Amino acid sequence: MSDLDEIRQKRMAELQAQQAAAQNQAQQQAAAQAQQQAEQEQMEAQKRQILSQILTSEARQRLANLKLTKPEMVNQIELQLIQSAQSGSLRGKVTDDQLKVLLSQIAGQKREIKITRK
Repeated sequence: MSDLDEIRQKRMAELQAQQAAAQNQAQQQAAAQAQQQAEQEQMEAQKRQILSQILTSEARQRLANLKLTKPEMVNQIELQLIQSAQSGSLRGKVTDDQLKVLLSQIAGQKREIKITRK
């Protein structure tokens, strides 16, 4: 019986060690995920701050409305505007009319697909 008890104790110790290692790994993953999310939020805050400096309120409102339907397109435009501002090619704030022109240029780049039935 003592051999059986020793085997049980060894197995129990192994299981406890495995469980402790799994919990440690889960905690590390959660901490890494929280850090990544915090960095993402910080980048979004910086992006919003830059856009508020280079866009008029009407242009910001237009982008906010458009983001509801076409978030990929808005992200592309925002990045393009931020890059232009950082390179110094923007003079003054971007107005709603200028944003409309930029939107039409980017929308025109997409290929239109037409299907005809015979």
